[in-house]
Amino acid sequence: MSLSAADDRLAARLPSGVLREIAPTYLEEPRGRVHGRAGLVAAPRDVEETAAIIRACAEAGVAVVPRGGGTGLVAGQIMSDGPAPLILSLERMSAIRDVFPSEGVMIAESGATLQQARDAAAQVGRQFPLSLASQGTAQIGGVLSTNAGGVNVLRYGNARALCLGIEAVLPSGQIMRDLKRLRKDNTGYDLRDLLIGAEGTLGVITAASLVMAPLPAENGVAMMQVADPEAALDLLALAQGRMAGGVTAFELISGQGLRFLRQHFPQIRQPFDDIPDWIALIEVGLPAGLGADAALEGLFAAGLESGLVSDGVIAQSGQQAAEMWGLREHIPLGNRAVGAIASHDISLPLSVIGQFIRDAQARLAQQGDMRINCFGHLGDGNLHFNLFPAEGRRREEYDDIRRDLSRMIHEMVVERGGSFSAEHGVGRLKAADLARWGDPVRVQAMRTIKQALDPAGIMNPGVIFPAG
Repeated sequence: MSLSAADDRLAARLPSGVLREIAPTYLEEPRGRVHGRAGLVAAPRDVEETAAIIRACAEAGVAVVPRGGGTGLVAGQIMSDGPAPLILSLERMSAIRDVFPSEGVMIAESGATLQQARDAAAQVGRQFPLSLASQGTAQIGGVLSTNAGGVNVLRYGNARALCLGIEAVLPSGQIMRDLKRLRKDNTGYDLRDLLIGAEGTLGVITAASLVMAPLPAENGVAMMQVADPEAALDLLALAQGRMAGGVTAFELISGQGLRFLRQHFPQIRQPFDDIPDWIALIEVGLPAGLGADAALEGLFAAGLESGLVSDGVIAQSGQQAAEMWGLREHIPLGNRAVGAIASHDISLPLSVIGQFIRDAQARLAQQGDMRINCFGHLGDGNLHFNLFPAEGRRREEYDDIRRDLSRMIHEMVVERGGSFSAEHGVGRLKAADLARWGDPVRVQAMRTIKQALDPAGIMNPGVIFPAG
């Protein structure tokens, strides 16, 4: 079915007061690579208005592009081709509807920011442990629709693991009310899990039942200098063995990223005067009576004795811990200041990460002179493997090989049993990659589901599956 543009005829069929001015912010994405278009922008106040908008679009054959905080990096929130769509913004549906402290559950609307959810949990002595650098802007609906990860996946899992139930509007305009607060519910197909990670292609999540986790009694943060990624992985295994589930986050930081920060953000204090090749950033959360600092000191001593660690710093205060995480969170800003040739959000089986990094470095050296900043959530196998111009060169000089470089990296990842999209989703930017490298039976099954739930193809066309 061919789609129609969102126009005044559709506007007349929408609930009163939902239309918004088409401001530039609705047509942008963080990296500025893609610019969208829209015929209308609608911001419903509740699920009934959301359903009415979707029904009107279904009847008129108008594409719907759901939009949360707009922080996605694969253009899932931006549609630049085809008839001008209706952008459905969840910004006005931002309430924390209810909190159940004894159950460890809250009910949050899709437009609530991740920070709002974290604050609501903190007010009742709990935590919503999903943590992203963009948590002040990223919204719950977008976080779930992309199955976002972040720094605490090692301990608490992706967004999917933190959601018990959802309320959603399907492409027909029907409302699925499944805001259960149950850990166990084996009553047929799990449509919650189907919509989580679907990137708005199967419907619009309007609210969710979210898990709140207990707060650890003892927290500790340290940075430890390691020789290479293999040593970092061995240190992770050592930490997990010694602390039995107490490791909250384990990040890998490369010397190249630290050099970018020293060049462009010299005011940020770094833990070592001489920048090492690799650092592991470790956070632990332990029960009462198990001192986090003592546990990290023991880990450092064991790592030193086994040759895994050569130097380290353990945060002695909350401020120092915040500074260590601030260093990690500024790495993407340092990258942006330099200007990447190509960025890759990849995941790999832990045991092949070190060899992959060496193989990729060797292959890239044959393609030209460039710098590599490899960093990320080593504990769950998710790396950000980003390429930058050599010193004194501009990224535009690599435009003729940029796509070939990304294809080479992704091929190497897939050959080793990894994924070319670890936590950012497929969106529009990686739809062709899924068609190229995805298991064909799996992709066909996904197409069948899409056709069954959205036969008119109005929900976020071009996302996951290439347009046309």
